[in-house]
Amino acid sequence: MTKAGLNERDGTLVSLTKKVGNGGPAGVGEIRHLGLVAALVLLCAAGLITEPENFATTGNAVGVLVLAATIGVISVGQTFVIIGGGIDLSVGSVMALASVWATTLATQSYGPAVMAMCAILVGTGSGVVTGLLISYGRMVPFIATLAMLVAARGLAQRMSDRKTQLIRPENDAIEALSTTKLIGLPLLVYIFAAVAVAGWLLLNRTTFGRRTFAVGGNREAARLAGIDVRRHTLLLYALSGFCCGIAAIIIMALTTTGSSTHGELYELDAIAAVIIGGTLLTGGRGTIAGSILGVLIFTLITNLFILNGLQTSDQLIAKGVIIVIAVLLQRRGLRAPA
Repeated sequence: MTKAGLNERDGTLVSLTKKVGNGGPAGVGEIRHLGLVAALVLLCAAGLITEPENFATTGNAVGVLVLAATIGVISVGQTFVIIGGGIDLSVGSVMALASVWATTLATQSYGPAVMAMCAILVGTGSGVVTGLLISYGRMVPFIATLAMLVAARGLAQRMSDRKTQLIRPENDAIEALSTTKLIGLPLLVYIFAAVAVAGWLLLNRTTFGRRTFAVGGNREAARLAGIDVRRHTLLLYALSGFCCGIAAIIIMALTTTGSSTHGELYELDAIAAVIIGGTLLTGGRGTIAGSILGVLIFTLITNLFILNGLQTSDQLIAKGVIIVIAVLLQRRGLRAPA
C-alpha cells in the first residue's frame, strides 16, 4: 500500500473514532465522571453518618480497595470487550480455572513465578479460544462466552475434584502480595492500579484503542477503513482473559487457595460496574476511568451494607436498582441532541 493510501486509511480511522468514540458531545464524558464522583461522595457521607467509628478508618479504606482489586482488574478487560461491541460472561469461571490450574501440585512444584505465569497463560488462552469462536467461528458473543462459562467452571471442578487447593508454604510469595504493604497499601492494590493505568493508556493513547471504538461503533465502517475486525475481536477477548489471569493471582493471594468456586457471579459484577461507568452495552463508547469508578461505587455499597449489618438480599436489590437507573440514563443520553 502506498504512503498516500496509508495516510488516507489512518485519517478515515481517526474520523470514524471521533464519530463513535468515547466522547460523544464535548464534555459529556467529564460530566458523567463528575456524576460518578458525586455518587462516591454521597456514599462516603452515608458511611460517616451511619457508621462513623467503623467507616472513617484507614483499615476500612484499605479494605475497600482490596475488595475492589479483583473485580476492578476483570472490569478493565470487560470494558474493552463491551466497547468493541461484545460481552464476556465467562470471566468469573476463567478466573476460577486459572486459580485451580496454578495451584495444582504439579504447578506449585515449580515455584510462585511459574504459578503466576500459569494463571496468566490459562486466562489468556481461554480468552483466545472464546475469541476464535466469535471472530472466526461467527458465534454470537453471548452464546460463546456462556459456553466458556460452563466449560471453564466444569474443567476447574474436574481438575480440583471439587476440593479447595491450598498454596504451599514455600510458595508464600503469592500470599505476600496481600500481606506486604508499600506506603500503607498491599501490593495487590498497586497491581490493580497498574492494570487500570495500562488499560487507560491502551484505550486512549494507541491505535488499538481507536480501533476498539471503531469496531464497536460500526463494524462494517471499521472494515472499510482497513481494520481487520475479526483479528481485533480475537485480541479483545484475549485481553479479557489476560485480565482474568491477573485477577486469579490476586484472588490466590487473598485466599491462599485455588478453587472452582472462585469468581461466582463476578461476570455480573464486572458488567454492572462497566455499565455504571458509562460504557454502552451496544459498543462504541466507554472509558476505563468510568469503569473503575463503577467498581468503587459497588464496592462501597457492599462495604456499607456489611458495616450496617444489612442482608445480602437487600444489597442485591440496591445494585439491581442502580443498574436499571444507569441504563435508563444511558438511553436518555443517546436520545439527547448532540
